[in-house]
Parts: sequence; structure tokens; C-alpha cells
Amino acid sequence: QVRLVESGGGLVQPGGSLRLSCAASGNIFSIAVMGWYRQAPGKQRELVATLSSGGTTNYADSVKGRFTISGDNAKKTVYLQMNSLKPEDTAVYFCYLVKVVGGTYWGQGTQVTVST
Repeated sequence: QVRLVESGGGLVQPGGSLRLSCAASGNIFSIAVMGWYRQAPGKQRELVATLSSGGTTNYADSVKGRFTISGDNAKKTVYLQMNSLKPEDTAVYFCYLVKVVGGTYWGQGTQVTVST
């Protein structure tokens, strides 16, 4: 019904940058929110950033000032620009989409590793 395809993860040194992308396709009428969760080894899943259909953004305190979420309405794609990366940012990052009514959908996840 809805497909989310993530890309952009990889290995980067501390202080570096990555940009994650999440492209939505299928029945994507009436999207309420798109955003990103992450899950680090041995830790709870954490909400990183959200972008509402009205343009409102929210960030976890741990990434505020370093990460920026944005969207391309024409492409139905959401991005997560990650700057000044720290080792504690290492996690699998999952894109998600919430429809106004009818469900929540998840991408497959993309690995981000910040290490020397």
C-alpha cells in the first residue's frame, strides 16, 4: 500500500556529515507526518525528527542544532541532514510515515556508523 525506501547511510568519522533520504510511493494520499526514528545497539528506539504536512518540525534534544529534517512535496521524499556527527549517533535509522487516517508505515532502515 505504502512503500518507503531509505538511502544515504554509511560509515563516517566523528564531525562528519551524512544526508539520509526516504522516498514514499504507493497510496500516499493525505500524509500527516513523516520522520525518522533510530535504534542503537542495546538501546530503545528513539524518535529523532518529525516533519508534519504543515511544515512543523520537531527534534530530539540530542540532535537539535545538528540535524535538519526537510521534505520535497513533489517527490514525496523526506531528508535528514546530519552534521557534526558523534559516535552516539550510531544506529539504524528508520523512516516512517503516518497517514491522516489509515496507518503508519516504516522503511527498512539504513545503518549509520560514526567511528574512527
